[in-house]
Order: sequence, then structure tokens, then C-alpha cells
Amino acid sequence: MKQGQFLGDVSPKEAWDALQNHPETMLIDVRTRAEWAYVGGPDLTGLRKPLIQIEWLMFPTMAFNPQFVEELQAHGIKPGPPLYLICRSGARSRQAAELLAQYGYATYNVADGFEGHLDQDGHRGVGGWRAENLPWRQG
Repeated sequence: MKQGQFLGDVSPKEAWDALQNHPETMLIDVRTRAEWAYVGGPDLTGLRKPLIQIEWLMFPTMAFNPQFVEELQAHGIKPGPPLYLICRSGARSRQAAELLAQYGYATYNVADGFEGHLDQDGHRGVGGWRAENLPWRQG
């Protein structure tokens, strides 16, 4: 297995800027099918890029997806251009980014994820893609 590189955490705005300014970059959403359907996700249509959705943990059991790398490769994504990985809050996407680096990919983690962290009332929205008013769409 060729060694890639995990390049660290970035903010959602930094990820968006890279996606806008570097045509080869891709965004990989590693949340669950339920999150994609009910919470919504980043909208890259204005950039004419696909949002690649591959579950890191599979709904409803939340078991690790043993086909994660194979599913990524099935989308035609090969090592080379930087990949930005996003989940709800940045935890799952960091794990996925670190794994993909072991397969030769150059990866970044969107640290605050799509929904951000919990506030004092237990609601998500402290940071994150949506809180930064980046393009997104519901389900």
C-alpha cells in the first residue's frame, strides 16, 4: 500500500475556497444515508462538481463500512488531487481522511463538519458548513 498524506484540518470556508479555486479537488461526504436524506448537505452544483457520498459508518447499525475505499474507487477517484472529507462535526471525516491517506490519497478533514458542534442547549450549529452560510440543500 502506497503511503499518502493526511494534510490536516481545515474550516468549511477553506474547503469551499479550495473547491472553488482548484478544479481537481473533490468533496467526500461520509455521513449516513439518513443524514443525507433528512439533514441535507453541501451543494456543489454552482461549481459543477459532484458531491461524493459514501457512508463511513452504515445506517442504521453504525457499523464501519468495510467497502469504503472500494466505493470511493468505484467513483473513479484515484490518488492525486486533494480530497476534502466532511461529516456532521468532523470526527468521522477525520478517521476516513486518515485511512485514505494510507491508500495514497492526499486528504483534508473539514473540522467543523456540516452541522458543527453542540451549543449549551445541545443543538448543533456552532461552526460548520451551514453556520458559515456555504451553499447547501435539504435532502
